[in-house]
Amino acid sequence: VQKYGYTHLSAGDLLRDERKRPGSQYGELIENYIKEGEIVPVEITISLLKRAMDQTMAANSQKNKFLIDGFPRNEDNLQGWTKTMDGKADVSFVLFFDCDNEICIGRCLERGKSSGRSDDNRESLEKRIHTYLQSTKPIIDLYERMGKVRKVDASKSVDEVFEKVVQIFDKEG
Repeated sequence: VQKYGYTHLSAGDLLRDERKRPGSQYGELIENYIKEGEIVPVEITISLLKRAMDQTMAANSQKNKFLIDGFPRNEDNLQGWTKTMDGKADVSFVLFFDCDNEICIGRCLERGKSSGRSDDNRESLEKRIHTYLQSTKPIIDLYERMGKVRKVDASKSVDEVFEKVVQIFDKEG
C-alpha cells in the first residue's frame, strides 16, 4: 500500500476495533457474529468503511485510493456497497489470494497462538470456510466474470506471494 499510495482498510480490523470501542452500540453484536464465523450485517461494515474512508480523505484529500481487505464477503455486502458507494468509489480490481483450506487453517491456528483473536480456533475457522464457500466465493466468481479478479497463489512463501502482488500492482497501478 505504501509503494502505490493506497490506504489499507481491513473490514475485519475495523469490526474488531469497533467491538472493543467503549460505548459502541455494535460491540456485542459484532463479537457474536465473529465468534460464529458469520458475516456481520452490511450496514455496520459499510458504515465503518465509509467513516474510515471519509476520515482518511478529510485528513489528506490526495489519499483517495483504498485497498479494502475482506470486503465484500457476500451478496448483501455487495448490494450494500453498490447502494452506498455507487458513483463515489470505483472497484478497479479484486485481489484474490487463493489457498488450500488446510493451509489456511494451519496458518490461522499458528497466528492464534499470539493474536488474541476469538476466531483463531479450528471450530470458528471451519465455520468461516463454510461461510466462504456459500457466500464469498460466488462474489469472487461474479467479479471474475466481470474481468476484475487478479488471482494470487497464496500457498507459496510470503516472498513469492508478495512478488506476484507487486507484479499485479505494477500493471494495475
